Amino acid sequence: QVQLVESGGGLVQPGGSLRLSCVASGLTLDRYQVAWFRQAPGKEREGISCLCSSGRTSAYTHSVEGRFTISRDNALNTAYLQMNNLKPEDTAIYYCATGITAYSDYDCRLGVSEYSKWGQGTQVTVPS
Repeated sequence: QVQLVESGGGLVQPGGSLRLSCVASGLTLDRYQVAWFRQAPGKEREGISCLCSSGRTSAYTHSVEGRFTISRDNALNTAYLQMNNLKPEDTAIYYCATGITAYSDYDCRLGVSEYSKWGQGTQVTVPS
């Protein structure tokens, strides 16, 4: 059974850091593009970072570029999101997701429609 399980969320003061983990089972993570999304109350789900299946290319939405880093550990079949210099506007539920890469193993995309498997989410709270 395919399952993605996020962990690592919590409450962090502004300027602090967290590392989110996404453990995949039932699929080999390096066969898929993997992404992190977030959804704040009353807002649409937003793609914030993705990593292509080859691991060679990553992308970030502008609001997190330079602060967040996506990575993957193939041996552990786990994706990560390192979040530094957290801000109150980063408060959201964070989800990892995987999607097929019919277009390229060396590219990734951040649209919700690109991803078919989703984790349950982990809450990140940065108070103002």
